[in-house]
Formats: sequence, C-alpha cells, structure tokens
Amino acid sequence: MTNQRLEALAAAGVSIWLDDLSRGRLTSGNLAQRIAEDSVTGVTTNPTIFAAALTKGADYAEQLRSLHSADVDTAIKQLCSTDVRNACDLFAAVYASSDGHDGRVSIEVAPTLARDTQGTVAQAAELHDLVGRENVLIKIPATEPGLPAITATIAAGISVNVTLIFSEARYRGVMDAYLSGLEQAAEAGRDLTTIHSVASFFVSRVDAEVDKRLAAVGYAELRAKTGIANALVAYGAFEEIFASDRFKALQAKGANLQRPLWASTGTKDPQLPDTLYVTNLVADGVVNTMPEKTMDAFADHGEVGPSIAGRAAEGRSVLDQVRAAGVDLDDVYRVLEDEGVKKFVVSWHELVASVEQAIASAE
Repeated sequence: MTNQRLEALAAAGVSIWLDDLSRGRLTSGNLAQRIAEDSVTGVTTNPTIFAAALTKGADYAEQLRSLHSADVDTAIKQLCSTDVRNACDLFAAVYASSDGHDGRVSIEVAPTLARDTQGTVAQAAELHDLVGRENVLIKIPATEPGLPAITATIAAGISVNVTLIFSEARYRGVMDAYLSGLEQAAEAGRDLTTIHSVASFFVSRVDAEVDKRLAAVGYAELRAKTGIANALVAYGAFEEIFASDRFKALQAKGANLQRPLWASTGTKDPQLPDTLYVTNLVADGVVNTMPEKTMDAFADHGEVGPSIAGRAAEGRSVLDQVRAAGVDLDDVYRVLEDEGVKKFVVSWHELVASVEQAIASAE
C-alpha cells in the first residue's frame, strides 16, 4: 500500500528523495520498499551518511577483505561507488519513466576539494566513470571555487547535484554556472537532453543560525521564519532565471531545468513541527530530500501546503524584518557555508579512519 500522505505530496509535483543510503538499506529490501510504498524517487548521500553506514554491522566486510591491499582513498571510492551503483540500478525504472529527472542517486566529491576547482573537476569525472550509471548525480559544493567546477562538469556532459547553497546570491551564481556549462556543452555538440542538475538549497540550518542570533537581540517572534522565507526568495530567483531568454534558447536545444532541491529539511528545533520544511515548501517540479525520520513523520501526519510559486516578495519581506532586527544575513550565509564544508571534512576524516580500521580488521 502506498502511503497516501506521501503520495499526495508527490502528486503536488514534489519529488521525494531519501537523504540516506547504506548497504544494509539496499540488501534488506528497505530502499525497494520505500520506492514502492513511500513514493521515493531518489537518494542523496554525503560523507556523514557513508561514515555512519560503515560503522554499522558487517555489511561491508566482504568487500573490505577484497580491498585489503588498496590505499584508503581508493577503498572509499570503491565502497561508496558500489552502493551508489546498486542504488542506481534499483531506481532504473523510475529513471526511465521520468525521462531522467528522477531515479537519481548522488555521490559527493571529497569535501577536502571544496576550495579546489581543478581537483573537483577531475574527481567528478572519476566518480562518474566509476559508478558507470546514467542516473548518477555528482555532488559539488557551491563554494566560489566550486562554481567553475560545476560549469566544467556540466560542459563535459556529467549531471550534477550542487550542494551547500544558503543564499539567493550564491544560488544565482549556481544557476549561471549551470547555464554556462550547458552553453559550452551545446557548442561542443553534446546532447543537452541527457544533462540534468539539481541545486540543493539548505533550509533548517538557516533557521538554526538565525534564531540563535534573534534570541540574542530579543526578536524571538521571528523565530523559525527565515529558512522558509529564504527558500521562497530562492524559488523566485529560479522562476526568473528559467523563464529568461537565455534559458529558453538552451531549452530549444533540449536543455533541462536545474530543479531546486530542498535540503536540510529535518527540523533541528524539537519545539517546531517535525514536517515544517516539507509542508511549507511545495511546488511543482521541486525535490525535497528528507532524512528518514522526517519522511516517516510526514507519512504519519504531514499535510501538503500551498504552492510557493510566485511568493518571493513574501519571503523577501521576512528577510527584511530579520535584517531590521539586527541580524547580518550575509554573515549568516558565510558562517553556514564555512561550517558546512568543515562538518563534511570532519565526517570525511572519520570515514577515512573507519575504513582504515575496517581494512586492518578484515586482513
């Protein structure tokens, strides 16, 4: 039986992706069940998710034994790409039926490359070839050095999930990088219909940082409003850019929209509704990637909210109020990007340590 609440969300045009992947989830049939019963049409991963997966059970023991003589970087790429490849195969029917928009599985370049343009481009190509499936998305962070890497990767015909976007300004840079990549791909004679991208705009982390600052200046009445307002403004930018003559020229050659993806949609404040960042971010053609806890909460009691289309001015009004309260949003965005990169680097080092220990134990 398909869950009716999640089915209604999908019917409203939201692609439901699970923000988690592990070998156990694949081999147990759990992910297949999610596809069948919870309208799940994609999966996102990151170093934190893989680090957690490696520490649970013996799911990776056999492959680790075969990798005992490999260096740790090679071992990590092999372990992660195997899970992603198998998940891509599981989503093959979804991928085909959605003309390539869904049925997507993401794998991230090493976060230690977040400030390294050429290193990111090289590893994006390597991971794409290593997974070897059309429905893989290579995750590239939206740092300033990441923007030209996005352009180069798209130009090479590789589909990209751009991650760690916090501000409208950076999101506009991401969309420009995507369009530039498509223009270069078209000039090179590539088939634009095969190139896809999503732009992962983070939501709850914005509230967590802003609400802390609002409390310090005595404006608690604005609590838990900034994240959604920020997303409304971002969606307005999406509506503008992808209605532009620049994109229409590419669309005439077969180009796809770079769809907004709402990330960090688990509620971090336990006093807030646990489906807040799902109910209030509905629009036809967006993706919402949810932690399992958030997905289960929505399946139990979630409601599909009104569309956010055409509501950028509403979001901008809230952001103006937050600024008037004394919160420097530009500083918030800088802090969140730096923290996001650092957190993934920490998780990456944890992953390296886990794999090193696991390889040693498997010998």
